[in-house]
Amino acid sequence: MKKSTIITTIAFAFVMLLTTNVNAQKFSKLDKSPMDAAIYKTSRNSPAIAKVIYSRPQLKGRALSSLAPNGKVWRTGANEAATITLYNDMKIGGKSVSAGEYSLFTIPGEKEWTIILNKDVNVWGAYAYNEANDVVRVSAPVSSGDSLEAFSIAFSKNAMNLGWGTTRVSVPVTK
Repeated sequence: MKKSTIITTIAFAFVMLLTTNVNAQKFSKLDKSPMDAAIYKTSRNSPAIAKVIYSRPQLKGRALSSLAPNGKVWRTGANEAATITLYNDMKIGGKSVSAGEYSLFTIPGEKEWTIILNKDVNVWGAYAYNEANDVVRVSAPVSSGDSLEAFSIAFSKNAMNLGWGTTRVSVPVTK
C-alpha cells in the first residue's frame, strides 16, 4: 500500500472517531417541568402500595387557574399524562379499583377537584382524553396551605395529596 493511502485511511478513521465521540456526548437539556415520582409505602422497608409518575410544572408568576383551568380535564402535571400504578386492589375515594396502571387526570374546581383514573396510558397531555375509558371518578375537597412553586404529589397515611400554589387536594387511598 502506498504511504499516501495509509495516511488518508488513518486520517479518515481519526475524523470518524472524533465525529462519533462528539455526537455521542450530546445530551438533552433539563426539562422545564422535570419528571418526579411519589411512592406510597407503609414503611421504608415495606413494598410499594402505589406509585405516581408525573411532571412538575412551575407557576413562574402565572395563575394556577391559567395552567390547570377550573372545569377542564387536566393531565395532572405537565407533558405526558401522569400515571398511577396500584400494586394491589385499592379504594380511591372509597371506590374500588383493581391493581394496575392508569392515567391520572383531574378536573380542578374552586371548592373540589374530580380525580380520574383512566385506562388510557402513555398519552401526551389530556388532548386524547376519553371519558368512556374512566375506571373511577371521585371528588376531593380543596383546602389551602403554604405556596408551592412546583406542582407536587405526595402520599401520607391513607391519602394522595396534590398541591400547587396555595391549593391542596387530598383523596383517600386505602387497601
